[in-house]
Amino acid sequence: MSRQPSSIQSPYSYSHQHQLSRSAYPTFLSLQETIKLQLTWASRGILEAFRWDVVVKTATSDREIRSNILKSLLLNSLSLTSIYAFDLLLQPLVHNHPSWLHRNVGWFYRILWLFPVVGVSYYLNSSWCNLIAKRSFVLQHGSRAAYQQPVTYHGMLTMLATSAYRAVMILTSVIVSLALGSIPFAGSWISFAFMCWVNAYYCFEFVWVARNSSLAQRVRHLEERWAYYFAFGFPSAVICTCGSGLANAAFFALMFPAFIIMAMHARPVPQDPYNPAPSTESTNAVRFPSPLVPIRMPVFTIVIWLNDLIVRVLSVGGSAGVRHRRTTSDTTEQAEEGTGVELRNIGGTTRGPSPAVQARSLGGRLPSNGKAPIAGRRKKD
Repeated sequence: MSRQPSSIQSPYSYSHQHQLSRSAYPTFLSLQETIKLQLTWASRGILEAFRWDVVVKTATSDREIRSNILKSLLLNSLSLTSIYAFDLLLQPLVHNHPSWLHRNVGWFYRILWLFPVVGVSYYLNSSWCNLIAKRSFVLQHGSRAAYQQPVTYHGMLTMLATSAYRAVMILTSVIVSLALGSIPFAGSWISFAFMCWVNAYYCFEFVWVARNSSLAQRVRHLEERWAYYFAFGFPSAVICTCGSGLANAAFFALMFPAFIIMAMHARPVPQDPYNPAPSTESTNAVRFPSPLVPIRMPVFTIVIWLNDLIVRVLSVGGSAGVRHRRTTSDTTEQAEEGTGVELRNIGGTTRGPSPAVQARSLGGRLPSNGKAPIAGRRKKD
């Protein structure tokens, strides 16, 4: 009588399957290693926000940049002088004066002089900063590297839509900052941290626009490198706390051209937020940061939501025939680009490769220098 062959699995095959299962499990850095990396990136950001040698070298080597910096300096100095002339001179003289005209001279001064000066300063300063950014980018990368908007009717509409969207985003950022500041106890600190990221965004915005990066790519690039951008925006946020109200905006506008030049020469880190410390082994395994430290900080979630709301309110008539549902920031991204073409979903989920492959692709979607990928299919965020 013959025996049936044993169906018991050998220990070798079990160990082999165990190794395969273990290799498929993601590898994480320790909490100490992740915090150390975040502090390293923050120190890199603070150092690159103090590159005044680069500002001086760029301004002295190019006549166009130097001319626009001087014009911006003079105009914003006029704004600061106008603001403090009222606060330090006129306000004490008319305070508690019995005459109605004297008591309300502050409103006449603001409406007839201060607000027009600040408004003109904002418009001209934006134009001059745009010229400074373009010229700095050309000097560093060459004229072919910059994305040139076609000089057509549609190109003009896009420029107008971009300017209007930028004004809306500045407004919503100020609203969110004021709302955060009203939180009891920690509100002022949270508002200050938020302004660090906002200031850093506007300093690097010209770099991303020159690279033709979309709104979703810009926001994701900053939120995945939140430690670096927080540190880069820290000095400008401190400057914005020197005064109050319009004076803070004037102080920021006064230093804005210098921070734009610094941003042009900066190199944000990490290059791949999902694999910040690649393995030295030949397997090239992905080592994710610790789950206790977020990879992406949702800094602009409320701002984007407010932008969506404002743009939808302003474009109710134009979207009457649209039946499909748009996801978060689709509306604002279309408003920024001046087009009615439906963009890709940037808030949905997609089925794709394994988590490790997705992590590598997400980290490389927008390199540390802000350049958007040229070839390849664009994935949904």
